[in-house]
Amino acid sequence: MTKRPLPWREAWDLALYADDGFFRTSRPAEHFRTSAHLGGFAAAVAELIARTRARTVVDLGAGGGELLTALLPLVGADVRLIGVEVADRPETLPSSISWLPSLPDRIEGLLIANEWLDNIPCDVVEMAQDGRVRHVLVDPDTGAETFGGECDSEWLRTWWPLSEPGERAEIGATRDAAWADAVARVDGTAVAIDYGHRRADRPPFGTLRSYAAGREVDVVPDGSRDVTAHVAVDAVAHAAGATLHRQRDVLAGLGVDAGRPPLDLARTDPSAYLRRLAAAGEAGELLASGGLGDFWWLVTGPLGRGTLSP
Repeated sequence: MTKRPLPWREAWDLALYADDGFFRTSRPAEHFRTSAHLGGFAAAVAELIARTRARTVVDLGAGGGELLTALLPLVGADVRLIGVEVADRPETLPSSISWLPSLPDRIEGLLIANEWLDNIPCDVVEMAQDGRVRHVLVDPDTGAETFGGECDSEWLRTWWPLSEPGERAEIGATRDAAWADAVARVDGTAVAIDYGHRRADRPPFGTLRSYAAGREVDVVPDGSRDVTAHVAVDAVAHAAGATLHRQRDVLAGLGVDAGRPPLDLARTDPSAYLRRLAAAGEAGELLASGGLGDFWWLVTGPLGRGTLSP
């Protein structure tokens, strides 16, 4: 890694996607838990596949293939499952699941990207004491920041205007373009799922975070840890023609139920009771306010036009 200060977008990209970057050398499941690691999520996606009659499912940012592996026994043999990830194909991935380093040109079916947008690098800016918005530079080895040149961004003026010295933002134009490009390849339904904010509730000091080994750590773009930031979901939705839904609402419509099993079942079939109790716990995690349930689904295609109706 170079030691000179770099614009955040460049340092972030190197930290995650260079040959020795985080996503090329690590599996996300080793460091943090996402919806894709919960069984109830796969069941909901399987229901979505059935309702949209998708015959191809592409998981963009597939990690270790956990979602696709969980989907395999839940969908028909005529449904093709494809993982897209910069890392090499996992050795334990079932042979029937395809693995690609980049998106195919055309997707006829369902494209799903769970916690992919938040890892697309952005320029980071801050309003200095003189009232000018400046790029923020970072030392990749230490995370120490300095100011760079002045920033002139139409995206910032439209979607995340800064008004006070010390306020920061991540310029989401790269994310808007990336998801619009992905959606343009899809004949069917495209879903991006992520934590995010809208213009009315932008965080005043930005949202850069890092995670490693299951905990939040200092934000240092050195390749040893994740670098992430919340998504300006309204901007991405506008660029891609998507509708916005909360995860708790979508998953409830797809049959995810956090209700506890009846206590009588504990007496008549203790094993079944414990299985259903565990499933209810996972469902509760997926639907929870203040947690995964607050995630946004950015949807183009049939889901946004009433597919959730039983």
